[in-house]
Amino acid sequence: MIDFSAYVKYSRPGPRYTSYPTAPEFSDKFSYEDYVNELKNRDKSRPLSLYLHLPFCRSACYFCGCNVIYTSKDDRKERYIGYLEKELEILSTHLDTSVPVLQMHFGGGTPTFYDATQLDRIIRLIKAKFQNFLPNAEVSCEIDPRFLNEAQLDVLVSHGFNRVSYGVQDFDEKVQKEIHRIQPYEITQNAVNLARKKGINSVNMDLIYGLPYQSLDSFKHTLELALTLDPDRLAIFNYAHVPWIKKSMRKFDETTLPSPQVKLEILKYTAEFLTKNGYKMIGMDHFAKPNDELFAALANGTLHRNFQGYTTKGGADLIGIGVTSIGECKRHYAQNFKDMDQYEAALDSGILPYAKGIYLSDEDLLRKTVIMSLMSNFTLDIKAVEAEFGVKFFEHFKGELKQLEELKDFVKITPEKISVNETGTLIIRNIAMCFDEYLQKIPENLRRYSKTI
Repeated sequence: MIDFSAYVKYSRPGPRYTSYPTAPEFSDKFSYEDYVNELKNRDKSRPLSLYLHLPFCRSACYFCGCNVIYTSKDDRKERYIGYLEKELEILSTHLDTSVPVLQMHFGGGTPTFYDATQLDRIIRLIKAKFQNFLPNAEVSCEIDPRFLNEAQLDVLVSHGFNRVSYGVQDFDEKVQKEIHRIQPYEITQNAVNLARKKGINSVNMDLIYGLPYQSLDSFKHTLELALTLDPDRLAIFNYAHVPWIKKSMRKFDETTLPSPQVKLEILKYTAEFLTKNGYKMIGMDHFAKPNDELFAALANGTLHRNFQGYTTKGGADLIGIGVTSIGECKRHYAQNFKDMDQYEAALDSGILPYAKGIYLSDEDLLRKTVIMSLMSNFTLDIKAVEAEFGVKFFEHFKGELKQLEELKDFVKITPEKISVNETGTLIIRNIAMCFDEYLQKIPENLRRYSKTI
């Protein structure tokens, strides 16, 4: 029996490591000229992954940490399509768009807040510039089941979309009311059935634990209902409570949020329940059926973690398109403007809407490899790291390994590898934090991250 109360001391601010270095380290020191030069001179043997951000939502979900714009006006959505066209045109002058595309993902916001005709137009604009989509490309879209109809799915399927991710969060009515997202089970069920009817290969579902009024018992019920829909993958995210960033989160009475101990109980139960029901755990928050390509990627070392979670397309360069989008190539991250006025102004002046980013040093690349291996695989091949980067691991990370001693109950260190045990997976962010060179320079009381537990 795990004593969850003993874990509470590990509940501290820390990154989710969808990147390393993390987004707070992005700056304009990596200049626009630097960014464009990187695009022009990228390694063309690396395929492309495209991320398109469609930022609009009709109303706020109070838990949401995404960069969204609330509107009911169709002209704002139409205007944005025009600017996407401008961005794609300018991007194609700096980037060889003939390179194979092996992945494309639509996120938001609510991509299906756009109607079928608008979605068709957006996809055609992209494919007019990126004409070399591989036959086996993963093409996916985040979908709010409350905003979905058959015509929209017909458009997505006609353009090769083969994966959809449905936002659910929780099936409990009291929780839904508090987070300002009323979504009866039947709406989600209809959306899942429609995707299967249209031949979508993979139907994924997002749930969140740590929301107001959730308990272990209530989340058990949510999991049971989720399994009746037989999703191919489940993403079970820890709610990131950051009211100093997201004003909508200030609407929550913080006394209604489950304690770190309860959240750990939920996480452990979730892992056990889903494993018992035919799913396997990938990284810290994804679960998939054993025949999923995520497991092949895990086995051959190509599993990758980025701003969309876990992906099998680790050898690709990610190009972010649209307001606030983040791109990731081998040695840099680049983020577009978050502010729509700045985004439009850049494009109106004939340049990409680049706001900030970072160029990765050799040390950054080394630590990124270490952190992402731990986050993705719960293991680190020390000898492989030494061979790739020409370092003596135990000398180079002497201080970091001393920090790791505080977590000795959760990790095993041998001359060949670091292995995280089953209970250690519950605090994998804490383990990864030991190797974060930037984080060590920030006093804990000044770290502006969500709690790890």
